[in-house]
Amino acid sequence: MIKTYKILSLLLSYPDSELQQFLGTIAGELDSEGLLNPDKKEDILKFARHFSKTELINWQAEYVQLFDYSRSVSLHLFEHIKGDSRDRGQAMADLIRFYQESGLQLSANELPDYIPVFLEFLSMQESRRASELLAEPINIIQRIFLALKEKDNKYSYLFSALISLSARQPDKKMTDLVIQKEKPLDLDNEYEEEPVRFDNNSSCINCK
Repeated sequence: MIKTYKILSLLLSYPDSELQQFLGTIAGELDSEGLLNPDKKEDILKFARHFSKTELINWQAEYVQLFDYSRSVSLHLFEHIKGDSRDRGQAMADLIRFYQESGLQLSANELPDYIPVFLEFLSMQESRRASELLAEPINIIQRIFLALKEKDNKYSYLFSALISLSARQPDKKMTDLVIQKEKPLDLDNEYEEEPVRFDNNSSCINCK
């Protein structure tokens, strides 16, 4: 298992007391693999120090307010390119099948495009493959990072770290297109792009 991806998966999950207790052990875990640059690791430690001192109920409230009420920072990858359109269902089914073929079985209440689930999957791969798969939705990840950075939110540190792990860096034009095509949460008109696919045959313009 690649611990760095697993840690980022946990940190992007809904916070609970177990996660808050885990924050104090992160430094050693990240050091053991050395995948992150020192500045990225230090940013994650800043995140950990901040939320280790935050009342859990306040952290949970911030998490819900941040990620559940704005598509720009949604942790569901397909929301950024398909919103709530019918195409999202087929994209979900395709991604579940891809996970299953690669050895990951989801529970009934887990959505496959949820970024913590995706990172859990990456943690099960070898390092090079994980980096290449992370590159597929990198423009969406960059879009989330920019929105969080604009809010001066510490969750931006986690997305900055993810970008540094990718085999390919974001394309500004493609990231701008994600932003331009993004629609409010109460609209469900279909987008023109193809859904993100996490395989070698990906044709999604947001992932090139």
